[in-house]
Amino acid sequence: MKNEGLIYRISGPVVTAIDMKAAMYDVVRVGTEGLMGEVIELHGDKAVIQVYEDTSGIRPGEIVVNTGETLSVSLGPGLLTQIYDGIQRPLPTLEKEMGVFLTRGVDADAFDLEKIWTFEPQVSVGDTVVGGQVVGHVQETDTIVHKIMAVPGMGGVVKSIESGDFNVTQTICTFEDGSDMQMMQKWPVRTPRPYQQKYPPVIPLVTGTRILDFLFPLAKGGAAGIPGPFGSGKTVTQQSLAKYSDAQLVVYIGCGERGNEMTEVLDEFPHLIDPNTGKPLMERTVMIANTSNMPVAAREASVYTGITIAEYYRDMGYDVALMADSTSRWAEAMREISSRLEEMPGEEGYPAYLSTRIAEFYERAGRVETLNGEDGSITVIGAVSPPGGDISEPVSQGTLRIVKVFWGLDAGLARQRHFPAINWLNSYSLYPQSLDQWFRDKIAQDFPEVRVELSGLLQIESELQEIVQLVGSDSLPADQQLTLEVARMIREYFLQQNAFHEVDAYCDIDLQYKMAKAILSFQEAAKNAMASGAQLNDVVNVPSRSDLMRGRLNKGYIDIIDDMVKTMCEEIAATVEEN
Repeated sequence: MKNEGLIYRISGPVVTAIDMKAAMYDVVRVGTEGLMGEVIELHGDKAVIQVYEDTSGIRPGEIVVNTGETLSVSLGPGLLTQIYDGIQRPLPTLEKEMGVFLTRGVDADAFDLEKIWTFEPQVSVGDTVVGGQVVGHVQETDTIVHKIMAVPGMGGVVKSIESGDFNVTQTICTFEDGSDMQMMQKWPVRTPRPYQQKYPPVIPLVTGTRILDFLFPLAKGGAAGIPGPFGSGKTVTQQSLAKYSDAQLVVYIGCGERGNEMTEVLDEFPHLIDPNTGKPLMERTVMIANTSNMPVAAREASVYTGITIAEYYRDMGYDVALMADSTSRWAEAMREISSRLEEMPGEEGYPAYLSTRIAEFYERAGRVETLNGEDGSITVIGAVSPPGGDISEPVSQGTLRIVKVFWGLDAGLARQRHFPAINWLNSYSLYPQSLDQWFRDKIAQDFPEVRVELSGLLQIESELQEIVQLVGSDSLPADQQLTLEVARMIREYFLQQNAFHEVDAYCDIDLQYKMAKAILSFQEAAKNAMASGAQLNDVVNVPSRSDLMRGRLNKGYIDIIDDMVKTMCEEIAATVEEN
């Protein structure tokens, strides 16, 4: 047995090699073109390989070379602003070499190995360094300081370290045991990076989207699923989260999405301005583009590549938001490979281990104490694209069993042009109980009660709508008609939000609370006026209510909303005197 073998059988992206020494997950080079692949099964002297590139044209008898390494990603300064494929090949670099059509068997460094970075040590000669400890800083972009860390499991007493200009492969630190370290390190993608402990989810990820922050909040270090049919706004929601959420870094995985949709993302992201810093959003973003026409096995790897990069920045003490769009395409890649391996199919042809793989992915989210004692987090937001919008299918159900936030997109709402098209009756979040104290301390003492009251009004509206469809709204008592009007105000004024409007795209959480209280103030004032003899139509049609609802699209709204609410309540009270 040796490190070279021969192709015995080819079935799409799955190749069987014989007469080769191999271990599970070894990376191999297949055929005369050296296509990249990974050993996924061993049967005696046969190694089953999933190939990350198109296998058309290769033949039995061609050579297979085992590199002896596992599938790993390169980590170091230069990751940010990059656009990679599923196995961390930089697409802009490949385009310069071969144009817009990628040829097979081509490799490229994950980032420029010759680029010079200014390294500033954070430890001194004689200090003891342990795995995961920060030994120095590099200013990677205008907004992000890259912390150079010792590889977990490595360390020793510092023999020499100096500041200066280095590339990522030059030695920056030597230890007394003779080992040294560079700015670049490699990490196997299927192995989670270690940490000291995981914290409970008690800090929200503020997104600036009212329905998400207020009704269905997500914790930093949490996991959320966004299932929804085609055209319901999954990608726009994720892009909005990437731009406006208070995560410090974004890893965006376009996993098996349509080429034109991914092109839009790649075109738009470099031009987006980060509202917090005024710098390009790409300065704190890593993108992984693996479109539906790219090799299916690389799609399976892209999710692991993305989460490993996210863990690396988490270990520096950053809050990272990871967007996976979409995990359904990832699961389809697993299904295709599983069928080529002739494994026993599970539900709808997916492999029996589908739920386990989904769980392993989402479990790598979390807010943790890192090995160097800092707090960092990865928040995972996975889009699911169930066929026909049917969330009873295995990927949606496997996701819902793991995540604690479900933002259910509704095609009906999307057709009505209600965006974000998140169905407030089907969606849920299991985090409010642990986040309520944060909202009480930072925003307002009655924040949780206001949320419950708004949710209750929407629930009552749903029940009343069934009666309205039978007998019409005019047959309802005045107080129930008012409830319908208040619920309509919640939907149109509060829940609807224009992701492309320069003001309305992001709503500060303090303003969200004020808007919610404005709705309840309207309800209270209207009830009091109607109890004193005012007519519902007069109450509903006071001019200042329309001004209040339209005002949210204007800058400086947070400064005048209290006065607008006061004027509205005065006008409603005046309707009693008129009657």
